[in-house]
Amino acid sequence: MDTRTLVQQRVHEYYWRDDANCATTTLKILSEKVGIELCDQVLASALGMHGAGGYRAQCGLVEGALMFLGIAGSARGFAEEEIVDACQDFARGFEDRFGSLSCQILRPEGFHPDNPPHICEPLTCQAILFSAEFVVGF
Repeated sequence: MDTRTLVQQRVHEYYWRDDANCATTTLKILSEKVGIELCDQVLASALGMHGAGGYRAQCGLVEGALMFLGIAGSARGFAEEEIVDACQDFARGFEDRFGSLSCQILRPEGFHPDNPPHICEPLTCQAILFSAEFVVGF
């Protein structure tokens, strides 16, 4: 299965079947793509990372990818400085591509009960494709 199809299918499953947030969805898809298993503690740590629990701070699409860069870099034996540098490069590239790292800008309507469900699904697919390409090249 090509990466685009995999991402679209998994995002839809994780959002609609599991009601997972964007950070958890990002972590799960990147782990599948790269073949690194995630422990339950990592997934638990991502529970409130959808804009800092809906506060609209840093986007969970960014946070999930940054967490995964640390996991993947460590698994590959990279030095801490290399991982930190990769995180900075990723953040810069994400901001260039999507215009911000902030959920407040990426999701300007915020988190309201009257929002359509999973309003960020298209953005999530685009962001995870960007993140997967970055991680594979890391």
